[in-house]
Amino acid sequence: MDESAAQAKTPWRSWYALGVLFLVYVFNFLDRSILGILTQAIKEDLALSDSQLGLLGGVAFAIFYTFLGIPIARLADRSVRRNVLAVSLTIWSVMTAICGLAGNFVHLLLARIGVAIGEAGGSPPSHSMISDLFGESSRATALAIYALGIPVGTMIGNLAGGWLNEAFDWRTAFVVVGAPGVVLAIILMLTVREPTRGASEAAVREAADAPPVMTVFRYLWSLKSFRYLSLAGAFHAFVGYGVGYWFPALFIRAHGLGTAEIGLWLFYLGFAGMAGTFLGGFMGDRMAKRDLRWYVWLPGIATLLSVPFSVYVYVASDYVAAFLVASIPTFLGSYYLGPTFALTQGLVGLRMRALASSILLFILNIIGMGLGPLLTGVLSDLLDASTGLGDDSLRVSMLCVLLVNVLATLFYWFAGRDLRSDMARRGELDAPRAEAAS
Repeated sequence: MDESAAQAKTPWRSWYALGVLFLVYVFNFLDRSILGILTQAIKEDLALSDSQLGLLGGVAFAIFYTFLGIPIARLADRSVRRNVLAVSLTIWSVMTAICGLAGNFVHLLLARIGVAIGEAGGSPPSHSMISDLFGESSRATALAIYALGIPVGTMIGNLAGGWLNEAFDWRTAFVVVGAPGVVLAIILMLTVREPTRGASEAAVREAADAPPVMTVFRYLWSLKSFRYLSLAGAFHAFVGYGVGYWFPALFIRAHGLGTAEIGLWLFYLGFAGMAGTFLGGFMGDRMAKRDLRWYVWLPGIATLLSVPFSVYVYVASDYVAAFLVASIPTFLGSYYLGPTFALTQGLVGLRMRALASSILLFILNIIGMGLGPLLTGVLSDLLDASTGLGDDSLRVSMLCVLLVNVLATLFYWFAGRDLRSDMARRGELDAPRAEAAS
């Protein structure tokens, strides 16, 4: 049976598992992103600077999230991925609730580090499981459906966080959104089966064991397409986190809106992000059948097209017009998720998938999540101190960060030049180890 026929008979358990993994990812970004809508309230309550807020949303989170992601991914490649994911979900949910108990900057910093430690075990085992549940011809679509957890989790975080902050306070918001994740972890453990490694492949090629971490890293870095793809995604994420984290604060300072109203607007914007995330993977799968390079060309084109619309959003004097126009860059900026994840899974062998995902996320998040919010906040403080711009310093800082998307576009283009030859090398680390095992 060829792969296209196999895809038509994808069992219902695969779709159910994808649905549960999607919900886990929703909670991942719900717990991660809620800090953004609460930044101004936290700033005023704990008397923090923009630099401190940027540290909470950036480096402090990203260092632990990215560095711990690699050993956790290695554990996932060698053990039951579902169990790794369930434990990780429990940890980050509990630590999110603990954020609401913080009495000062240090307390909140430590709690956010706890969230990062838990969330480090989220995506790598999920990506690996999905790659065993769905074949290559539909893998980008499946991963794009999974990646819908990003806009959906962010939507719910903004809506719930904004409303809970105004109805109660920011502390209550953290507790309310964190607690339900523990229940979801139990559902995951009881209802989702661990998939067989390589079950979605046309021929199952099982290695004796997962290659060492540095062997996998050197192999991936030897692929020019992966180098350029990871850097393109990192610069893309730098802008996404660098401006997205500060988006609520911009509309509070520049337009005087409350968190509940901003949360509602951002909830509506999330539908544009959902559409872009799904279509990026769906169109990538379809167009890549003619030319594999569309997996990187599509995100590159979408990223470049989004820039002028984003500029308008940041400088607009009418907040209604700004939010309406923001739906365009939100849609275009989400295109890269499915193709980027799918290409990384397709470039490696079966026993490298969770680790490959973790390495990609390490690069994306140490640059994007780690530096984006922090540098935007530091630049805002510097502009305010040197020019006296006041609240407008954040607006100018975000405009400067936005220009990095042009660099991301160039790297997407570079990634396409060696993509086909690099794809032909996939699995070359698995094959010798499988032969040795036999």
